Amino acid sequence: MEIWALWLIAAGVLFVVEMFTNTFYLLWLSIGALAAGVVALLLPDVLLLQVVVGSLVALALTVLSKPLVAKFRNSRGFKDTGTDIVGRQGLVVEPIEPGRYGQVKVGGDTWSATSLQALGKDQQVRVIRRGTTIIEVERWGETY
Repeated sequence: MEIWALWLIAAGVLFVVEMFTNTFYLLWLSIGALAAGVVALLLPDVLLLQVVVGSLVALALTVLSKPLVAKFRNSRGFKDTGTDIVGRQGLVVEPIEPGRYGQVKVGGDTWSATSLQALGKDQQVRVIRRGTTIIEVERWGETY
């Protein structure tokens, strides 16, 4: 199999995985692999150049897209669905001990959660903060 075809397959796999993650990082890697595939098609015997070009394209896209993504997130009307979770009620599905993670179901989603309190299974909680993938909760009705 030709090396350019391997780069093309790698680009396709990364693109498909990107569709499931909903980030841009794998998309940039996919485009980098595609660029390496173009170089491989033109210069099939220069593997190092293919890797360097693919890496530089992916790195440049990653670095250059950060300000654009930040601007997009700060634009008027942008709504991050993850921030809507703060203040909502959830149900503990896996007990939470202080300093350890448990799991909380909020709406239809299950989140890893922390708390300063020990919370048992089936206890009602309120989301007080959200990190990237972990939420912090407190017993429902604590502050009301």
